[in-house]
Amino acid sequence: MHPNRRSLLGQIALLPVLPSLARAAGDVVELEWADLIPDGDGGVKLDALRKLGVVQHGELTTGFEQEEAAAVTNAYNGKIVRLPGFVVPLDFDATGITAFILAPFVGACIHVPPPPANQLVFVTTESPFESKGLYEPVYVTGMFGTAATGTQLAEIGYALSAEKIESYN
Repeated sequence: MHPNRRSLLGQIALLPVLPSLARAAGDVVELEWADLIPDGDGGVKLDALRKLGVVQHGELTTGFEQEEAAAVTNAYNGKIVRLPGFVVPLDFDATGITAFILAPFVGACIHVPPPPANQLVFVTTESPFESKGLYEPVYVTGMFGTAATGTQLAEIGYALSAEKIESYN
């Protein structure tokens, strides 16, 4: 396991473990990716990356690296949120994916340089998710919080303990 992933797992453990109590205090917050960018943290390169679409390894001719955007918002810490995105698998077991990066557009972290950290969410789930592939959009619902970490693919700004992962229709 990557050393920074251990610290992330410890941070995720600090998220409240009783999501039903949080839900009782209010409804599920429907998030858009723009909600995760604090005011004044533009994301110009992120827009440029989205316009590239899916690019195969070795075909990228621009000098893009992961945009350094460490600014995150704490507005949704400890809340149950629902966020759409694409799955970038990290950990598996015999029945499915148990940890993944949720990314705002298809191919992020795989075929193009990754989005900034404030546009990536590290998701863990107790019930393994049977993904149909990298091009399947999903909704993830669960306890959300800020948790900076690094993986071999990207720096990540948020964490989400998934209660529910469903197809985006």
